[in-house]
Amino acid sequence: MKVLVVGANGQVGKHLVKFIQETDGMEAKAMIRKEEQASYFKELGAETVLVDLEDDTNTIAEAYKGVDAVVFTAGSGPNTGPDKTVMIDLDGAVKTIEAAKQKGIDRYVMISSFDTTREAIQGAPSSFAPYVVAKHYADDWLRRTDLDYTIIHPGMLTNDEGSGNVKASETVERGEISREDVARVILATLEDDSTIGKEFQVVGGEQSVKDAIASLT
Repeated sequence: MKVLVVGANGQVGKHLVKFIQETDGMEAKAMIRKEEQASYFKELGAETVLVDLEDDTNTIAEAYKGVDAVVFTAGSGPNTGPDKTVMIDLDGAVKTIEAAKQKGIDRYVMISSFDTTREAIQGAPSSFAPYVVAKHYADDWLRRTDLDYTIIHPGMLTNDEGSGNVKASETVERGEISREDVARVILATLEDDSTIGKEFQVVGGEQSVKDAIASLT
């Protein structure tokens, strides 16, 4: 399986590409914005492709050559305004979904926000609300497709070393999860076809990532 990692230069993306490259029968294709970001991935033996999520859908779709699955881990980041949030977290996400449909790539994994319900939008601080709105509509767009999708809702992200243990369910109590463990969850999701058509929240916990993903109902 060749996996296109959208937003590969992010912290979750870097962990994910590394884990994919270490997994038999899988290889990563890292979608990055700048050539200077490529060295990390080339050292891992991963293919890279230069694409900007503000490009049009057809341009983005060119990166999908030879790909079997797509993982969206991109984000505009906390230091940008609502305009970039809309352009990357909403429109960029939708264009990658449409590109998958265009190229006949069925498997698509979305890394979302912990809670993207209407209630979460209403309760979000004004500075965070545009991000939740963007994720709400990107998730909804994906649900309305015929793609073999999974939507992952991680808790508050940390840079701690991953434990390899999590708690995953349709809903869980708010909590933290390391970016490294999020990457492990994504990998386990790609390896387990029973996750197709599901979405779940995930935080740090006591169950191994593989067992937690396998136990989703």
